[in-house]
Amino acid sequence: MAIRNIVKKGDEILNKNCKPVTEFNEKLWALLDDMHETLRDSNGAGLAAPQVGILRRYCVIDVGEGVPLRICSSQAYSQGGKFYDGLVLLLLGSS
Repeated sequence: MAIRNIVKKGDEILNKNCKPVTEFNEKLWALLDDMHETLRDSNGAGLAAPQVGILRRYCVIDVGEGVPLRICSSQAYSQGGKFYDGLVLLLLGSS
């Protein structure tokens, strides 16, 4: 795990659109672990991926007792080919 730099208010990356999460793999878990470590180091309550320079739809929230709540948003597709944003997966604990 690594502590990442937190982007400050006014950085243009915070105004960009994020991409949905499309793969749930070891790389994602490593990034979420880095974000959790960064959150603890900064004594924060929550940290979104764009705040550490990653344009993906996920965040880490400290729910107490050292247990991170990880939220990842992807896209759900209907049979008609239309997609609807907002499928949210809640992932508790460590990888």
